Amino acid sequence: MARLLPRLLVFLLSLSGLIAAGAQAAERIDDTPRTLVMTAYAPEWNALASSVEEPVPHEINGWRFIVGQMDGKPIVLMESGVSTVNAAMNTQIAIDRFNVKRIVFSGVAGGVDPALSIGDVLIADKWGQYLESAFARWTPEGYKPPIPVNPDAPANWEFIYPNGVYVGNASEPRKRHYFFPVDPTMLKLAEAMTSLKLDRCVERSPEMPSDAEICLPKAPKVVVGGTGVTAPVYMDNAQFREYLFRGWGARALEMESGAVSQVAYANQVPVIHIRSLSDLAGGDHGKNASEVFEDLAAVNAARVLHAYLRVLPD
Repeated sequence: MARLLPRLLVFLLSLSGLIAAGAQAAERIDDTPRTLVMTAYAPEWNALASSVEEPVPHEINGWRFIVGQMDGKPIVLMESGVSTVNAAMNTQIAIDRFNVKRIVFSGVAGGVDPALSIGDVLIADKWGQYLESAFARWTPEGYKPPIPVNPDAPANWEFIYPNGVYVGNASEPRKRHYFFPVDPTMLKLAEAMTSLKLDRCVERSPEMPSDAEICLPKAPKVVVGGTGVTAPVYMDNAQFREYLFRGWGARALEMESGAVSQVAYANQVPVIHIRSLSDLAGGDHGKNASEVFEDLAAVNAARVLHAYLRVLPD
């Protein structure tokens, strides 16, 4: 017994150190209740960062955060990084380190619904993750997935069978989710955005000729409702785009919002996403148009974000 005491003491000291480290890691940077305004990468960040009033910058694990005011509301602007793992990881960090009362994502997306055009802004009512799936093997009888196919799942694409994610929160037990709805009250407020005027011409850069102007053939619009989908994929394939519209009812796709919605659901934080189309995810004539229109799309999303913040209640 005497020989066990030193080992027990070492274990207890180590445990107390881990607890202390965990408590320190979870300390909040700021206690003011704020709207978390999310962006993924530089064009989206650049469209919003200069509009933060009384900015207080922070850096966590190499990612940028700014605490301040935007359109009269207390906010924290953040850069999540591109793709699902970065988005989920940094959404949770933001919830842990700031007093997040709601989340609004402002960014770009690829268009899936043929009724939408480049520059349009989609505020979807739900988000799914289309590569949370089972890949089936080929047999003489056709593709056979390694798991039972849920009749409620979106349709498969050849060997890819949607499987959803299994998660719960403090209010309900774990269950399989194919979609995470956005907050209904926040979505209702978004209906006022449909009359906004959006940009249709790309701002001239120093490299462009003085008489050059790149404009969309028609004025972009704001659309509220429908499905958005997410995966860690730069998607530029016409056939798969058609499948996502047909099998998922998707109107737009991108790389973060489904993961952010899952984290928001798990933490019971209201969330909504404002996504402007920079390209058509494989439906573009010629090459993908995001190289030309991603800045325009980011600005249009930011314009809707500013108008949306103004109508949000305190």
